[in-house]
Parts: sequence; structure tokens; C-alpha cells
Amino acid sequence: MAEHLPLEQEQLRLSNVHAFYGESHVLHGIDLRVHRGELVTLLGRNGSGRSTILKSIMGMVGRRTGSIMVNGKETTHLPAFRIPRLGTGYCPEERGIFASLDVEENLLLPPTVRSGGMTLDEIYEMFPNLYERRRSQGTRLSGGEQQMLAMARILRSGANLLLLDEITEGLAPVIVQKLAEVLIKLKQKQLTIILVEQNFRFAAPLADRHYLIEHGRILDEISAAELPHKVDMLHRQLGV
Repeated sequence: MAEHLPLEQEQLRLSNVHAFYGESHVLHGIDLRVHRGELVTLLGRNGSGRSTILKSIMGMVGRRTGSIMVNGKETTHLPAFRIPRLGTGYCPEERGIFASLDVEENLLLPPTVRSGGMTLDEIYEMFPNLYERRRSQGTRLSGGEQQMLAMARILRSGANLLLLDEITEGLAPVIVQKLAEVLIKLKQKQLTIILVEQNFRFAAPLADRHYLIEHGRILDEISAAELPHKVDMLHRQLGV
């Protein structure tokens, strides 16, 4: 297991978090923490509870118990609309693009929740495809362009803790490589990233640490330094 980080360096801490959808008990005592500027992945098979961890952080589950601290503030009793104002941005697997709006309208629509958000010029520099398609409606974008747009909207808002759910799913290898380059740039900007990812080969070289999730529990915490010694185990667990 990786060493515990000093509390003052943590941007996010979950302690004994349980989550429920109706009568379904999905998360069973999740304990994790994320350092400022880290990229941490949640690895696991479909249905393991990884996406529910992100939704629990955002207050988007039926019921949560335990403690979720964002920037030192307890959030479990906050309404969901307050959580983004702590600098938390969520990119769901379904992306949530407004199909009737063009790219630039999609980018301008979300409110700024914190200072320090990226300008349109900075967004277009990071995502040249979006500049080329800035007058195209959401319905006319490829899957990769929609994913770039979904991420770019969060960056416009000023969020500095990014929760990204399966951003490479179904995308062409050239787009996956582009997203990897974007994540590296965001890390250089000291943004904190939690990445739910099925594509282990994509996630492995990017992450500082990995949490292995199964049946709503954390099986292991693996640092980048430990990863070479645990690749075979991860392949067995993930079925890759």
C-alpha cells in the first residue's frame, strides 16, 4: 500500500463511505484520498462501483454515509448543486452535450464556479479540433469531439478537481492518444484528476496511484512505483 499523505496536502478524502441506490447497497466502506495535483485512477470491472464513487463525491446517489472532504470541507450534508462551487467538476460517461447548441455555445453555457477557469482561447489551444468545429452543432460531432467538449466545459468553469468517467470508451486510438496528452498538460497545471478507466494501458503511464475496486470495496492501492510488480495481478483482476 502507498504511504498516507499529510492531511494538509489532500484535496479529497473519503472515509468509510457507503452509498445506496434505493435498497441497493453499492459502496461498502470506501477509504481513499487524493493529493493536490495528483492523477489517480479507479480500476475495476464494469459494475464494481467506480462510477458510484464519483457520483457519491458529487452528491448524486440516493444516500451516502461516512465522510467526504473536499478541500477540507465536509460535503455529505451539502446539496448537490453546492459541490461544484468547491472546485469539483464531473464529466459523466454519457458526456451530456447539448445537441441543439454549437460547440462554442456549449462552452459558454456553464457558469463559472471558481476563478481561474480556462479562457476560450486556452481551450481552443488545448483542443484544436473544437476550434475547427466551434460552429458545429453537438449532434454533428464525433464521439471523440464530444468527449473533448465535455472535458473542456469543466475546464471553463474553474474546477480544479476533475472527476472523469470512462473518457476513452469507444474512441479511436488517435483520439485516445490526444486525451492522454491533454491529461498530461492538466497535471502540469496542477489540476487534480480522478479517472475511472477500463483501458488500463491508457491509464497506467499517466497515474500517480491506482485504486483497484471490486464489489464496492477497495482491494488494493498501488503507487506508480509498485505498478510493475503488480501488472499480472491487475490483468487477472481486470480481465485484460
